[in-house]
Amino acid sequence: MFNLLPLAFEFTSPGPIAFEVGPLSIRWYGLLIASAIILGTVLAQKLAEKRNVDPELVGDLAIWLVVGAIPFARFYYVLFEWHRFQNQEWYKVFAIWEGGIAIHGAIIGGAIAATIFCKRQQISTWLMADIIMPAVILGQAIGRWGNFFNSEAFGSPTDLPWKLLIPSNRRPPEFVNEAYFHPTFLYESLWNIGVFAILIFAFLRFPKLRTGTITMIYAIAYSLGRFWIEGLRTDSLMVSGLRTAQMVSLAAIVAGIFGLIWLYGLRRRFPDTTPKEITSENL
Repeated sequence: MFNLLPLAFEFTSPGPIAFEVGPLSIRWYGLLIASAIILGTVLAQKLAEKRNVDPELVGDLAIWLVVGAIPFARFYYVLFEWHRFQNQEWYKVFAIWEGGIAIHGAIIGGAIAATIFCKRQQISTWLMADIIMPAVILGQAIGRWGNFFNSEAFGSPTDLPWKLLIPSNRRPPEFVNEAYFHPTFLYESLWNIGVFAILIFAFLRFPKLRTGTITMIYAIAYSLGRFWIEGLRTDSLMVSGLRTAQMVSLAAIVAGIFGLIWLYGLRRRFPDTTPKEITSENL
């Protein structure tokens, strides 16, 4: 995986297959997503206890998030990459195990699912969002390593010491003679770990923050890093020559800043889906 070089090293993916059981191939991508979901759920349940919210609700919400986020993540990706799928076998649209999901699609799908869930359970949507956001960003940090094993979502060519070796069959046509690229999966994973540290610190150190604050910090902090890292990538989803992820990131940064101004500058509250909050104390 790592080949030592004089005063440097290179990343080299061992391939997408973790192990095989008979005819069944277990892929790193799926293992990482599953691990992120399990770890994120456990963490969010612990954080729910800190806000006197029933941890079982978080466990139930996790199912809703998976059902909402993963299909939307794939749909979002296929929508903007339709030119790649229209001439392939129809089932390739659903071949998520081969890679090709978009985190912004997952966030949209997850937000819709969470809103419906919270409305049904009569709990504050923003409160629940604050509880799960540290888990979400941690899951993103873990999931990015799926790109490494699939040799995808890498950056432009580079000779930096931490360069990523991409197999010739995975390189863009314009860079077929280039071997080393920016490991943008690593950049984003490390950035997300930093954001996770910020969110956990704020969540635990300042328990009386206005509801929605953690979510706004997530929107700003994650999007700042994503905007920068997206500019290095060679496989960005595009709309009219513009990088979709950068446009969405800018919108999220603006929304996050406006949200903090709303909460602390104007000293207003976010409207919740429903006013009632269900906790372990009143079930």
